[in-house]
Amino acid sequence: MDTFRGKTPTIQFLGAAGTVTGSRFLLSCGQIMVMVDCGLFQGMKELRLKNWEPLAIDPCQLAAVVLSHAHLDHAGYLPKLVKDGFRGKIFATEYTAKLAGVILRDSARIQTEDAKYAAKKGFSKHNPPMPLYEEEDAERAMRQFSDTTFGVRTKVAEETWVTFHPSGHILGAAYLEVEFFGKRLLFTGDLGRQEHPLLSAPGHIPAGKFDAVITESTYGDREHEPTSSNFEAIINETIDRGGSVLIPAFAVDRTEVILVRLRELVEAGEIRRVAIYADSPMALAALSYYREAIDTDSPEIRPEVAKAWKGRDPFDPGTLVELKTVDQSKTVNDPQEPCIIISASGMGTGGRVVHHLRDMLPQAKHTVLLVGYQAMGTRGRTLSDGAEFVKMHGELVPVRAQIEQFNSFSVHADANELIAWLSSTSEAPGQVFVVHGEAGAAEIFSDRIKSQLGWRSHAPRDGEICDL
Repeated sequence: MDTFRGKTPTIQFLGAAGTVTGSRFLLSCGQIMVMVDCGLFQGMKELRLKNWEPLAIDPCQLAAVVLSHAHLDHAGYLPKLVKDGFRGKIFATEYTAKLAGVILRDSARIQTEDAKYAAKKGFSKHNPPMPLYEEEDAERAMRQFSDTTFGVRTKVAEETWVTFHPSGHILGAAYLEVEFFGKRLLFTGDLGRQEHPLLSAPGHIPAGKFDAVITESTYGDREHEPTSSNFEAIINETIDRGGSVLIPAFAVDRTEVILVRLRELVEAGEIRRVAIYADSPMALAALSYYREAIDTDSPEIRPEVAKAWKGRDPFDPGTLVELKTVDQSKTVNDPQEPCIIISASGMGTGGRVVHHLRDMLPQAKHTVLLVGYQAMGTRGRTLSDGAEFVKMHGELVPVRAQIEQFNSFSVHADANELIAWLSSTSEAPGQVFVVHGEAGAAEIFSDRIKSQLGWRSHAPRDGEICDL
């Protein structure tokens, strides 16, 4: 067994093993510990409860955290980690740090508001209901960020270096080349796709042999459907019957992708020209960073996009209305005129979209378009599975609105795209760990890696420790 200074480096899977959320991967060698990603568990109650369990280690022992991107399931546990004593640096790219600030502050605010609402309504089993962390914890976490440039080998701890490479998933997202006590590792993070309307495609895998590849498998058991004209047909049918379209969407990137598509359809005359409401403070903040990246010729933006839209707004067909305050949001809870509302969160788990769902689901004239991955146990998954009622704020709400699911807007590589990208490596890796996929999807993708690429592959269990 290869060793480094008498110690064997290991990886422990503290999340995203057997589930698609809660990415937390602990690298250890002797007394040195580095965590790659630090996400929240989402979805089913038993998963959400894991956020409240103590980590397998004392956060004070961590030397550093390395962050692939800003989404909640990869970064959302950071304020809790800091609250519990972590004082090291959080290494991330510039836009991951900027977007994480938006997401973590919003997460803390929502948790605090939900706890207050639960206390007011009395539907929580806890007395009093408490948030996992508060805004001051998010602020403290943000002060520990250290911005890192793409392509620059950066030392993050003893015998530990990381190089960030653009992954094309969301602005700032990276796949990670990590050198840890003599072992060379590749973390895919969430890998993007070739045809993102704004972001450049994922870069090539660096040459040379990796001792281990840690790959996501969100869509490891399926392929994305092609772009469907049903999207615009359903929007038009809803508007023509006097209804409105509600699109629960992740505030970071999915909202941007949907707005670009809606602008294209309006300009082509393929959907009715109605008000389009962007109703998420987090999405509006993210929009400003995407506009900034376009205007400053960021290397993450497709060159043709930067050239065509510099100084212009690719998200507004002329009917975009940004709802910045709670009072403004309330004006579209029960829309009286046909419109399109894009609101977070993307799986209907919290935020302003829950209030819109509560008012719109009981009305058959409306349509809810689900445009992203819906994890097990979320309201979005419940709606996608055809439920007649969904629970919100302690009440059962009847589902009479039209429910439609579209996966063509996903910014995750599917199984074929992941295989194609992984197979571009110059040498077969020593081993592959398949993570960040629901139970079944990870195993299916691991089997495909073994049969199609001939590599040693394994879908780890939660908490499992493996030698590197």
